[in-house]
Amino acid sequence: MRTTEMLIPTLREVPAEAEVVSHKLLLRAGFIRKAASGVYTYLPLAQRVLRKIKNIVREEMDKQGGQELLMPIIQPAEMWLESGRWHVYGPELFRLKDRHNRDFCLGPTHEEVITLLMRGEVRSYKQMPQLLYQIQNKFRDERRPRFGLMRGREFIMKDLYSFDRDEAALDVSYKKMHEAYTNVFNRCGLQFRPVEADSGAIGGSSTHEFMVLAESGEAAILYCTKCDYAANVEKATSQPAAGLDPTTQQLALKEVSTPGQKSADQVAAFLSMATGQIIKTMIYQTDKEIVAALVRGDRDVNEIKLQNVLGALTLELAGDAAIQQATGAVAGYVGPVGLKNIRMVADPEVMAMANAVAGANKAEAHFANVNPNRDFKPELVEDIRLVRAGEPCPKCQAELQEAKGIEVGQIFKLGTKYSETLGATFLDENGKEKPIVMGCYGIGVSRTMAAAIEQNNDENGIIWPAAIAPFHAVVIPVSAKDENQVKLAGKLYQELNQTGVETVLDDRTERPGVKFKDADLIGYPLRIVVGGKAIEEGVVEVHQRRTGKTELIPVAQVVEQINKLLPTL
Repeated sequence: MRTTEMLIPTLREVPAEAEVVSHKLLLRAGFIRKAASGVYTYLPLAQRVLRKIKNIVREEMDKQGGQELLMPIIQPAEMWLESGRWHVYGPELFRLKDRHNRDFCLGPTHEEVITLLMRGEVRSYKQMPQLLYQIQNKFRDERRPRFGLMRGREFIMKDLYSFDRDEAALDVSYKKMHEAYTNVFNRCGLQFRPVEADSGAIGGSSTHEFMVLAESGEAAILYCTKCDYAANVEKATSQPAAGLDPTTQQLALKEVSTPGQKSADQVAAFLSMATGQIIKTMIYQTDKEIVAALVRGDRDVNEIKLQNVLGALTLELAGDAAIQQATGAVAGYVGPVGLKNIRMVADPEVMAMANAVAGANKAEAHFANVNPNRDFKPELVEDIRLVRAGEPCPKCQAELQEAKGIEVGQIFKLGTKYSETLGATFLDENGKEKPIVMGCYGIGVSRTMAAAIEQNNDENGIIWPAAIAPFHAVVIPVSAKDENQVKLAGKLYQELNQTGVETVLDDRTERPGVKFKDADLIGYPLRIVVGGKAIEEGVVEVHQRRTGKTELIPVAQVVEQINKLLPTL
């Protein structure tokens, strides 16, 4: 297309509302415009990028046997009431009523719709496996929409659901999607890592997130450089703690005065000991009860792990009043010895401690020489600590590294969570009724576009991977008044498009510098400049956006050379 015929409203100034790089550049380069908080209009350039990402997704889903359908955005409350999620999903669920005062919601996800569809259509094991997907807008009423397309209230998503007869068949479907997702993000030209993750509100037994690595990422991941281990910090584990040395002499429990010393670091310094010898006791309030979580003093509680261990819907630190009422002590002096009527969860590292220090459940005092099992016995011993970079990998013991990532996809093994609740069953070969075994697999299409920019940019603008760039190349005549330049630029523009190179002709009467800046801002992988040398010497300037490399190519060879160069970008 010709630039004079296109809607590309580029901006010179950075909009005040934009915080992260992708948001700034999408606005400045004329890809999106804000309609409301967390809601955007995708302009033509963005639509071209999104279409390319969708096409890659479709091809990889279809290659694995996926079948595309389209489910309703507006979902009746009855479905969500039947699954039990209408009242527990939370305020992120957009709720509305029709003219008959019936409750509906705007779909943030489609487990209910697809499960009820299959409940009515699947009767026999012979009808499975099924892999059904859609690409559609989703809606979540984020309390604080931010970062442009990274955390919006309306976004484009691909969601696929698998339906299998048993866990072994689900494993096959899960591996297919893992492979498909790997192919999708490789084809999009992104650097990413699949990581173990927590399943969150969706539920399920196993899940992986696909993280695009970028400094602006909100999520922290831990990974091993020596093996394939990688996990979100919410899920990460480390080398198991060594067991208690049976030869260690357990000293007599004694109370020590610790006036004004509340934190683990303060107590350790006051008693001239390592922070790792302190038992940190954190009091939490769940939707069911008050609980005490025990970790080593140099560790932190991983609240996601703790919530999953407890099977709680909600989890938050108890307030000072609640702590005193439950334990009889003020915050900072709570400990496991003598703690009554409170469920206690200890990390395995705590159980390997000997002669430790813990709160004495009275002001200004701690117990010394605290020994697990002798002085207290927790109801649960589970991994509830937050793993940090530098700790040993749970697979190979190499040192774990930390990076930031942007979640662009996630795959879940749902099992029978929804099929049992919603009655989606089938008859096996023996005529026995069984619940369908399900999986759920999502890709944030619009978020992938933003994540690609977060990973591919410089001070001049976007650097698109060629596979998802809105156009592959832009042809720029240096002088709009030179008829020979304009004619040659038009000829190259037509020839490139005819050979499949998606090309823009910048036919504006702007100065060359303005055109070059816009080309860099928008991020065309190739810029072809037709100047005086094209007429005098028969060569044009070809500039690669990613590498900054510029070379002179004979006019007669431009189309051939560009077609050879493009697959490498």
